[in-house]
Amino acid sequence: MAEYTSLEKIRLQKLEELRAEGIEAYPTRAKRTHTSAEAIAAFEAAESEGASSGSTPQVQVTLAGRIRAIRVMGKISFAHIEDGNGKIQLFFRANEIGKERLDFFNKMFDIGDFIQAEGDMFRTKTGEITLHVHDFRLLAKSVSPLPAAKDETLEDGTIVRHAALGDPELRARQRYADLAVNPDVREIFRKRAAIIKALRTFLDSKGFLEVETPILQPLYGGAAARPFETHHNELEQDMYLRISFELYLKRLLVGNLEKVYEIGRDFRNEGVSFKHNPEFTQLEFYWAYADYLQVMALTEQMVSFTAQEVLGTQKISYKSHEIDLTPPWKRLEMRDGILETSGIDIDEHKTAESLFNAIKAKHPNKTPDPKATRGKLIDYLLSEFLEPRLIQPTFLYNYPRDISPLAKSLPGNPMTVERFEAYTAGFELCNAFTELNDPLDQEQRFIEMGRDYEADDAEKHPLDEDYLRAMRYGMPPNGGFGMGVDRLTMLLLDKHSIREVLLFPALRKEE
Repeated sequence: MAEYTSLEKIRLQKLEELRAEGIEAYPTRAKRTHTSAEAIAAFEAAESEGASSGSTPQVQVTLAGRIRAIRVMGKISFAHIEDGNGKIQLFFRANEIGKERLDFFNKMFDIGDFIQAEGDMFRTKTGEITLHVHDFRLLAKSVSPLPAAKDETLEDGTIVRHAALGDPELRARQRYADLAVNPDVREIFRKRAAIIKALRTFLDSKGFLEVETPILQPLYGGAAARPFETHHNELEQDMYLRISFELYLKRLLVGNLEKVYEIGRDFRNEGVSFKHNPEFTQLEFYWAYADYLQVMALTEQMVSFTAQEVLGTQKISYKSHEIDLTPPWKRLEMRDGILETSGIDIDEHKTAESLFNAIKAKHPNKTPDPKATRGKLIDYLLSEFLEPRLIQPTFLYNYPRDISPLAKSLPGNPMTVERFEAYTAGFELCNAFTELNDPLDQEQRFIEMGRDYEADDAEKHPLDEDYLRAMRYGMPPNGGFGMGVDRLTMLLLDKHSIREVLLFPALRKEE
């Protein structure tokens, strides 16, 4: 059971008094004719029309919203309410509503309550457009005061400063309160929705078909990650929350759906960081008869289009860096980038042992895992030396085969695959391949992945026999792409933690 504070106990007492008087504190129905923004716009239009005709503007509205401030001034009271479109002032006067009703408002209504108010719009002497209230009623009583920074003036003139919701963890844990008191947070999620809409608009305009693939899968695959496991009682089998859409989307290419995409949730049972959450939103698309170079061009067009649609510009700011998303983006081969930043030529070290020794010799203060595969050591060099320097949008391309089991090899170079990752602001934004469509080669790679990794390695890639069976029917050459929508949102909105762009991020259990 909840333990109520002294303020909450006062509000609960008011709730009992309301019910004792037969007043429903949580009525079933509400009425609203205008939002706050619509009411202000309607009054301004009537005001403009009245100025030309010499008449007094008459605008009657019914508003609804949450009370954010109350000022009691004898026979009159003011309040500000907030709805999804903004704030507006209410004006109560005993002459119109009666002293008893005004006293009822002053005594029984609190900041945080939802109210319905109807009356005429007017402009105060200070110029603020306001609703002159003729009638009102309670829509929902707030038992707990909102944790917002606000001043409340009491009847005796005392100003009470209410505590602010400033702790980032508390904001993430109580997102409902965060949204209620911080309009800028609501704007983040409106823009996030606009980003997803823009991505869909772009892909739809290019002839891609949006599809849905299973979230519960009998076998996980398409990425290197530890899955969440569950059990299906009726089927009597273990299942996994998907870590990627890839293998199912590519099955659709076999079925002659040539351009497909999905925007949805992936689940990876791994660490939490400023750019990782166990549950995240992913965009993946697969494009028959395309390669990674065509996907590269489409990627820069899509991201720049999304920025323009949502922000009205392709030039953004992230952590004080001015970043230009306008195509074309820089292209940099992985080998050259690692050599330039670490001094190590990965092509000169064909085994994990040789590469590990080179790293320790060149950088004795670094601590790569001595048991890591060659591919993981290359990934270590990338994250330690190259990635932090990739501020402007850059396509890093041509990756080692042993960390890209689903990508097609570069012609004439079987140990390097046609893969790119786009980096900007010092972190990875997306990942793409010229996809492997040779079922025999793919089967061999699955076997290699199983052999090269320890039995309990989180990144061990299971062999998917059904996927191989689909490939054996014939899969067209294709290019594939994956991007975290959360990271794109972080980039475009200059947010430095994934928690800031997730409504309900994963958090440790509250003590």
